[in-house]
Amino acid sequence: METKGVWPELVGKSAEEAREQIGAEFPEITVHVVPEGSMVTMDFNEQRVRLFVKDGKVVREPRRG
Repeated sequence: METKGVWPELVGKSAEEAREQIGAEFPEITVHVVPEGSMVTMDFNEQRVRLFVKDGKVVREPRRG
């Protein structure tokens, strides 16, 4: 069974909309909202999705890791 890892359809959506959609699809995933340009750790974690946002909107494809 394949696991979805990228959500390109969420670019341009609000952070809250994106968090809700990912949570509805995969309740086990932790979603972090991160301001665009912030420094983040480089570790890979299948149970994490980062939402990079600017002015409350997702600006990069959310992906697992």
